[in-house]
Amino acid sequence: MDAKFAMAVGIVGLAMSGWASSASAHHAFAAEFDANKPVTFKGTITKMEWVNPHTWLHVDVKGSDGTVQNWAIEAGTPNVLFRRGFKKESLLPGTEIAIDGYQSKDGSHRANGRDLTFADGRKLFLGSSGTGAPYELTPGAK
Repeated sequence: MDAKFAMAVGIVGLAMSGWASSASAHHAFAAEFDANKPVTFKGTITKMEWVNPHTWLHVDVKGSDGTVQNWAIEAGTPNVLFRRGFKKESLLPGTEIAIDGYQSKDGSHRANGRDLTFADGRKLFLGSSGTGAPYELTPGAK
């Protein structure tokens, strides 16, 4: 009986530690991104990471001097994006897109994505709700 109890406690402890690590990985918008640093650019998708708690879209962006910078764009969870109409096939490497979002506080080539616009004009909302990002629902609204 004591061995079964010890095993049950161990399993619960492992489950709790796994939950705690994934919960601590999630963050509010203001922890990493700057609402006063909006970014807008066009680029080409190089990689899409469908991972929790946020998906990451990697985009090559050509600067005005011709150099190419790879940006990492944070978006909502895979489940949220799928419910908004994204498919794994819609964000393949080589796809031309435009991104609106907010740059990271450290000034690196990372941003929290807001809107993604395809070359044909279709627009999809990238952000995850409830993060504290400015104007989550309507650009320009307060």
